[in-house]
Amino acid sequence: MEKVIPFLMFQDGKAEEAMIFYTSLIEDSEITRIVRYGPNEAGDEGTIMQATFTLKGQEFMCIDSHVKHAFSFTPSFSIYVACNTEEEIDELFGKLNEGGQALMPLGNYGFSKKFGWLNDRFGVSWQINYL
Repeated sequence: MEKVIPFLMFQDGKAEEAMIFYTSLIEDSEITRIVRYGPNEAGDEGTIMQATFTLKGQEFMCIDSHVKHAFSFTPSFSIYVACNTEEEIDELFGKLNEGGQALMPLGNYGFSKKFGWLNDRFGVSWQINYL
């Protein structure tokens, strides 16, 4: 076995937008590889056939699905982020929640100083914690 990598499947050509957004929010993050659909291939030309990016060193893979599915992301799988400061959690939660939906608004739920859980505008679920 070589690697285990979280894989995100986007619909409606949103993979590149999501990668740019995520890597802009979290320091030490970058898009590392993009392979696009070309003319006369299965997906819309220019959309993401396969891409990889890192968030604080954690590698992710993603695609723009050329097949329309009846399912999308679910909160049962989420990206967990541990923040160092209250300012950091407030800013990250606020930006990720723009156009998204708070599942658990930022607050003290008894297991941390401040915690929030949300689905971002792409449907990806995030748990943001300030210990």
